[in-house]
Parts: sequence; structure tokens; C-alpha cells
Amino acid sequence: MEFFVNQNSIVREIWGKSDTVLFIFAGASAEFALNKAVDWLYFTGKLPSDPLGRLFSTVGYAKKIVFAPAAEANKAIDMMSQIHQAVEKNRGTTIPDWAYRDVLFMLIHYSIAAYELLERKLSDPEKEEVYNVFYRVGLRMELKALPPTYSEWLPVRHQHLIENLKKSHYTEDLFQQYKKHLGSLRYKVLVEGQKLVVPNRVKELLGFSGFSLLAPMVPLYKYSRRVGLDGLIRGVLLPGKYREEIRRIDN
Repeated sequence: MEFFVNQNSIVREIWGKSDTVLFIFAGASAEFALNKAVDWLYFTGKLPSDPLGRLFSTVGYAKKIVFAPAAEANKAIDMMSQIHQAVEKNRGTTIPDWAYRDVLFMLIHYSIAAYELLERKLSDPEKEEVYNVFYRVGLRMELKALPPTYSEWLPVRHQHLIENLKKSHYTEDLFQQYKKHLGSLRYKVLVEGQKLVVPNRVKELLGFSGFSLLAPMVPLYKYSRRVGLDGLIRGVLLPGKYREEIRRIDN
């Protein structure tokens, strides 16, 4: 059986662990809030009304792409395209192609950053493998101007960070929604986690300090995984109704 992602791919290892996935979306949630096209995420009202629910919905699509046979993965990609096309039709305009690329670029960056934070540095061929998987997702979605290799992508990613991010009232509102749905303590953990994986440009726009209070805790968390306490820690950090979702990621 042919799979969209090779069964021995580093991408499966990255997306097969809930803590890595949570850091991917912690970082993406910060960058999403700064994107100049973030108003599209507000058009349906679903993101601000349930940001954590939207996170796990996105995780579901990502898992289908990473772990499903090629035919099912392609169906999941096509479904994402159809959902966005429906939103475009309802709004009467199109989502900019650069905005689609930005989302893809976030998945690439944070997949690498989260894994390197919690596991080890990736080799150049492994980074190329991560890039290639999402590059093929982009091709399936018919995105334009995608660099063919990881090394060619790096300067394009940097340019996107410079040109396509700004702090706006959407940024402030979205962070307020994060705090509302997480509570003050969990929200503080989210922000400190975001500091560990976001690029400097994102830190600058959000006014983040260069130091995260979670940095000294990362080695302790790695140890907790070896002794089986990581699930307990994640359970404390996430609202109860999402704990089953976390278990599904690990399964």
C-alpha cells in the first residue's frame, strides 16, 4: 500500500507525539494571530469562538495526511481546499495565495522547531524530508511559487515573516480568546511555550522577551517522558474536555 508519507519518515515521528504537536500549534497560534490575512479566520467566527477546538480539527487533518494511505491523504487535502473555497464563495473574494503559503510555511517551521526543542537537532536530509512532505501538500492544493527545496525555502520564509506579519486588533483579540478558553495559568504556559519555538520576528511583534520561563523546565519534561509522567503533566495543562483528544494523537 502506498502512503503519502513514508512509514519510516521523520515526519511520522514528529506528528506521532502529542507534546510535539502541541508545541507546533502553540507556535502557530502566535504567528497566526499576526498574519495580515487573519481576518479570514474571523469570517466564519469559528476560530475566536473555539480556538482549541479548531486546533484539534486541524490536527485531525494533519494526522490523516501524515499517517493515511496516499488516496485518503489526498482526499483530506482536497477537503481542506473545498472548505476554503466555500468560505471564499461566501465572502465573495479569494484568500491570497501568499496566505495559503504562510500556513504551509508555519507547519514546516514549527514541525522542525518543536521536534528540535523536545528531541534532538534534525539533520539536513531530515529537514528536507519535512519540507518535501508539506511541499507536496502545497502542490496538491495548487499553491503557486513554492520553492522546490528546503534550502531555497529558507530565504522565502524569512521574506514572508517580514512582509506578511503585523500586530493588529485581531492579534489582541485572538490572544484574549486564548486566555478566555485556557484560563490565566494555562494561558501563561502557552505564551512561555510560544517563546521557545517562534522566530525572532514574531517575538519582536508580540513584545515577547528573549527568555522563556519554561526553558529550564524542558530537560525536566524530557525526563518525565522517560518515567511515564508526561501524560499527567499534559493533563494538568489542558482543559479536561481536550484530554481525550491528546490521547488520540499519541495513539
